[in-house]
Amino acid sequence: MELDNTMLARLLTSLTLGFHIIFAAMGVGIPVLISIAEWLGIRKKDPMYTLMAKRWVKGFTVTVAVGVVTGTCIGLQLSLLWPSFMKVAGEAIALPLFLETFAFFFEAIFLGIYLYTWDRFKNPYIHWLFSLPVILGSTASAFFIMTVNAFMNTPQGFTLENGSIVDIQPLAAMFNPATPSKAGHMILSAYTVSAFILAAIAAWKILKGNKHVYYKKALNFTMVLSLIFAIGTAVWGDIAGKFLAEYQPAKLAAAEWHFETKPEAELILGGVLDPVTNEVKYGLKIPYALSILATNTPTGEVIGLDQIPRELWPPLFIHYLFDGMVVIGMYLLVVPLVYFAYKRWKKGEVPRYLMHLIIWGAPLSMLAIELGWIFSEVGRQPWILVGYMKTSNAATKADNVGEMLILFFLLYTFLAVVCTLVLKRMFKNKPAEAEL
Repeated sequence: MELDNTMLARLLTSLTLGFHIIFAAMGVGIPVLISIAEWLGIRKKDPMYTLMAKRWVKGFTVTVAVGVVTGTCIGLQLSLLWPSFMKVAGEAIALPLFLETFAFFFEAIFLGIYLYTWDRFKNPYIHWLFSLPVILGSTASAFFIMTVNAFMNTPQGFTLENGSIVDIQPLAAMFNPATPSKAGHMILSAYTVSAFILAAIAAWKILKGNKHVYYKKALNFTMVLSLIFAIGTAVWGDIAGKFLAEYQPAKLAAAEWHFETKPEAELILGGVLDPVTNEVKYGLKIPYALSILATNTPTGEVIGLDQIPRELWPPLFIHYLFDGMVVIGMYLLVVPLVYFAYKRWKKGEVPRYLMHLIIWGAPLSMLAIELGWIFSEVGRQPWILVGYMKTSNAATKADNVGEMLILFFLLYTFLAVVCTLVLKRMFKNKPAEAEL
């Protein structure tokens, strides 16, 4: 791999996005769990649910702070690392970038109000209502930034003349064909990640010998939401697959090592690809599954790479990224089902192996969201703006990108260490039962 300016710019952007996406996912999903927990606490008159909301919002503020820093870095890097792209597409994506900033400020204002008005109202529902704008702001922020990514995949709402875009229609650019699948899948994935992170914390405390009912309720509550969100993510993944089949067939074909256009296409999991013959060895082939994913019918025709010019093929290793997402998604769906099946029929203590599976759900869900981002961005190659601009033509010509890559790596390492230490210190020697 040649580390030219384009590759260095891609690596730095990938590093920033990869680090930011974890904090962004928690920033989108955790407010939902906080709000539902507080509502249950009020409705059931159960202080344990209220305490969940209070403890979770404390940790949430730390992750928001880190997310702000890394989100700012992304904004700067768009202009500094990809100046040609911003020169061409900047006006088309200016509206969602502005709205994303507005949504964040909206969220931050109401988060401050929410944090500092606990127990200040006779009617506790008034305080709970302040959580709703936080959810609205965080989810809207994710939606608007995903419309930018969607625009890069299915650009519309402008006319290209002499290398510049004219006749810009900002709303058409925002609400492009990729927006529903991109935004919906990302938002639901963020909810799933957040639910599993909080479930893993409760399971970890129980495994360490803390049998207080608070942690059992927290585990049960987060497992319910994990199941709901995992189902939603899987359903939206199917929508995303059908979008790829219609608008980005090269990405879907590369993801499935589907070289020949044909009906009754099988879906391949795993395997090893022979680069000369394009023969797949040792893979699990599921008959008709790719046709069903792409067309909703087992006999539907799926476009293969034979219909795509060789120079426009995405890297074929994205097959493993796609497989990783699918396998982890199935894991995140099965674990809550096993948990509730055990609770329903065994009616006893949840076994340790199942607790370990729940804990593993947190890092695996984060890995899945990382794989999804890499799949989305690498699978679009060689385009940065599909059909209009290639990535190699969009990168900066500056000579110091390598040094910036090292500096940002050190920055993100520092932020990760500080965030971890602050969260540990925040809850060390402060068990939930002591606050009840």
